[in-house]
Amino acid sequence: MPELRIAFRPLERADLPLLGRWLAEPLVARWWAHDPSPEAVEADFGPVLDGADPTEIELACAGGRPFGLLQRYTFADNPEYGVELAPVFGVPEGALSIDYLIGEPSMRGRGAGAAAIAAFVAEGWARYPAAADVVVPVALGNVASWRALERAGFTRLAEGPLTPDNPVDPPDHVVYRIGRPA
Repeated sequence: MPELRIAFRPLERADLPLLGRWLAEPLVARWWAHDPSPEAVEADFGPVLDGADPTEIELACAGGRPFGLLQRYTFADNPEYGVELAPVFGVPEGALSIDYLIGEPSMRGRGAGAAAIAAFVAEGWARYPAAADVVVPVALGNVASWRALERAGFTRLAEGPLTPDNPVDPPDHVVYRIGRPA
């Protein structure tokens, strides 16, 4: 298979119906457990679009077509995440984190997730020159997610209980990290 060329563009309000469709897609819904209604999608993603939330949200595109969503944030902007994670893994100062989903089923199983994660992390190093780490906790049962992190160069550093995104899941999580290249 030829190398997948990934491009990113910021999420726009016009993309919210697409995002709602992705959040309703069974595999995404399983792990994100997010209400896909237009009202809920607007309530959760609108503050980013309006500049009230510093999270960066971008669509991953291949061949000019969006296939996934990635979001990047600092633990400094979301200190509650660092506090929750601290008993399992001490978050390094200045660390970033990401969340991601592949919304288009046809793009799964093709390396698109790992490629998008790797490219998004590289973009993060450029945008946050002081950041030395990206730390990502993942539900232990979400094997495809943590395998994508591994293929993107992340290393598993810890395991422990965290509040799951989906209340049907146990609290078992794994924590992955990648450091800034030398």
